[in-house]
Amino acid sequence: MRQATDSPLAARAADKLLGVLLIAVSAASFGAMAIFTHYAYASGANVVGLLIVRFVIAAAALMVVMRVRRIGIPPWSRVAGLAAMGGIGYAGQSFAFFTALNYAPASLVALLLYLYPMFVTVLAAIFLREQLTTTAIIALVLCSVGAGLTVGGAGLSGGSLLGIGLGVASAVIYSIYITVGARVTRGLDPLACTTVICTAAAVVYTGMALLGAPAHLPGTFGGWVAALAIAGLSTVVAILTFFAGLQKLGAAQASMLSTLEPVVTVLLAALLLGESIAPMQMTGGALILAGVLWLTRADAKPAGHGVDDMA
Repeated sequence: MRQATDSPLAARAADKLLGVLLIAVSAASFGAMAIFTHYAYASGANVVGLLIVRFVIAAAALMVVMRVRRIGIPPWSRVAGLAAMGGIGYAGQSFAFFTALNYAPASLVALLLYLYPMFVTVLAAIFLREQLTTTAIIALVLCSVGAGLTVGGAGLSGGSLLGIGLGVASAVIYSIYITVGARVTRGLDPLACTTVICTAAAVVYTGMALLGAPAHLPGTFGGWVAALAIAGLSTVVAILTFFAGLQKLGAAQASMLSTLEPVVTVLLAALLLGESIAPMQMTGGALILAGVLWLTRADAKPAGHGVDDMA
């Protein structure tokens, strides 16, 4: 009898752990994107050109994977919502984020982007009926403070007002995108969702170039390697694992676990760009990990809660 009782609990705990691992992979992949962007810009690429490469290649790769795995496109009644997520939400967030990197240090842009867990938690409570438990609030505080300390070493003085504004805009757009995504992607295959979203973003940026927006592609081999890494690792892998984890954990928990991203960014910046890691940043990383551990020790929710069970 006890074995029968423990089995569902163990299954829910394993499902939640899988969700945590998926979001961690997504965060690491996203965290590397600012580093890849540094090398792509250094090779002569600009925002529109780099985002064309990112989304066109990602969309094409995902279509191939869908065909190999024999996954069909979502129902046409759902495609419009997914296309809006890609063409408005993800394209808009990407433009704000990548443009901000031209006007402010990567660490500062990452700090401003990581205002979004606070926005998501509030939006999820209001629109998605996710409960704000004591555990979630404590984890949110730990992760948010940790994210601020981790990337705060650069200081606000390192960026222009335009860069700061674009960074905040990126966080606001991303929080709406995540909250809407939890509902729009409910019950759909994450790969199919990602393909439609990236295709819509690719259409938007290709259209911008055709209408006359300057689109400069990478000018060196290293720049193309960085651009391809942005498309493959920091887009395809990152989005797939995020949506898969989102469906297991819910919007608020997924966003909080994603605060591992600035830890990855700071470490890679230190290793590849020669940036130093200040004691304050190390303290911030420890707080983020503490928040993640606190969150994962919470009672497991039934599988699908936060997406399939949302009204």
